[in-house]
Amino acid sequence: MSQELLTLSYAVRGRVVLKYFGQLCIILGAMTLVTVIVSLIFREYFLTFSYVLVFCSITLLGIILGRVKAPTNIQANEALTITALIFLFTALVSSYPMVTAGLRFEDALFESISSVTTTGLSTLPSVEDKAGTFLFSRAWMQWIGGLGIVVFSVVLLMRPGIAAKRLIDVDKKEDIVGGTRAYAVKVSKVYLILTGIGIIMLLLLGEDLFSSVTHTLSAVSTGGFSVYDNSLSGLKNAASQVAVILISLLGSISLILYYQSIRKGGVRKFFGDIEVRVLMLVCVLSTLLLSFFMMSPDTVSLVKVLKHAPLLAFSAQTTAGFSNINISELDTASKLVLVVSMSVGATVGSTAGGIKIIRLMILIKLIHMTLIRTSLSGHAVVDLRLSGQKLETDDVERALIVIVLFVIVIVLSWFSFVVMGYDPVDSLFEVVSAAGTVGLSTGIVNTNLHPFLKGVLCADMFMGRLEMIALLVLVFPKTWFGRRL
Repeated sequence: MSQELLTLSYAVRGRVVLKYFGQLCIILGAMTLVTVIVSLIFREYFLTFSYVLVFCSITLLGIILGRVKAPTNIQANEALTITALIFLFTALVSSYPMVTAGLRFEDALFESISSVTTTGLSTLPSVEDKAGTFLFSRAWMQWIGGLGIVVFSVVLLMRPGIAAKRLIDVDKKEDIVGGTRAYAVKVSKVYLILTGIGIIMLLLLGEDLFSSVTHTLSAVSTGGFSVYDNSLSGLKNAASQVAVILISLLGSISLILYYQSIRKGGVRKFFGDIEVRVLMLVCVLSTLLLSFFMMSPDTVSLVKVLKHAPLLAFSAQTTAGFSNINISELDTASKLVLVVSMSVGATVGSTAGGIKIIRLMILIKLIHMTLIRTSLSGHAVVDLRLSGQKLETDDVERALIVIVLFVIVIVLSWFSFVVMGYDPVDSLFEVVSAAGTVGLSTGIVNTNLHPFLKGVLCADMFMGRLEMIALLVLVFPKTWFGRRL
């Protein structure tokens, strides 16, 4: 880093971090009250005490920290630090009630991290024998995590650019706090509406209230937790399975786009969005590829392929992680198709994980432009554009950084599994599923998995959910040490 950049950089201010972290703790406490009420409805009082303790603790902490006097303006590194801290804190405190529900601490922590990051991986051999409050809390945490990451997607973009312009009117945004609050109100309305639609849809299809609520919470957040051991196969009919995937698809599309389409543009604006069109295209493409590789005259019938391939392909692409088939039974080619889908993910500003479609499009545009420039004269100036908008250097840099970091995390994590003797393809599948916050598994993730590998997957889930940057900012020395504004 040049000396000029060092002189322009500022470390985070402790008072700012504490104040806004405290405000988020108050919100988290209010969210925890919902689980307290559910535990009372189920009369699972042994869990009621745990959640009341969590509620009181984080609310009290929030009140104390929220009273800290701090400047109203906030830096990008402060916002990213608060984002990382609240996700880490939520996972940690939420693991306590899960221990009370009978889980070992390492499994409770894994389950909690998987919930708040909307991943859906689980080390538990069965969930149908677990308390209703426990099952609801997993889905509820996914719903909270999904909304949280959508709101903080503005912060994660850090600086205005083509991706930020797709989410928020950066020209009118006064600061990160004001812009995020305005954005949060809009997407929260959409999130609640989609959740309500999902619950009603499943109720009309014959699912009971508990199943409808939990599956909708997990679907709209593209989380993937189910109250059944066999995931979607536990639902009453095929129509319910399709409905859950449809809800997941809705959640994988930028929530602010719904708001913008309703306010102006309508259906034409919605389906005219480049990311939505590409998402639909890659979903169809992955379905066709998966169907082709799954089809085998000796083992898999056409009827079975048509039943499983589309749902599995859409589930992987939206990073929802629901399944209606045992992943371990798939052939290597089918698993690799799913690996690609899970890596790419869906649209920016949605609850989905992965590197996001817009970043893949930027990478493809960059490659295409590089090839074109080989045939141009040395004096030719050609702008890099995406969907009619000029791509600035920052747009390209941020996209490439996230993609490169994603690949590095995958390679290092995959190497850890291979060294410890696991099948290379299955290992790749697991780490991509974790880093992409998907939740599909070949069976490697279980309660007997080595604690070190559980830790690797936990790190992958956090890195993937926070798109690598926020956690790196948290551990970057210059974030904490240096001049302060």
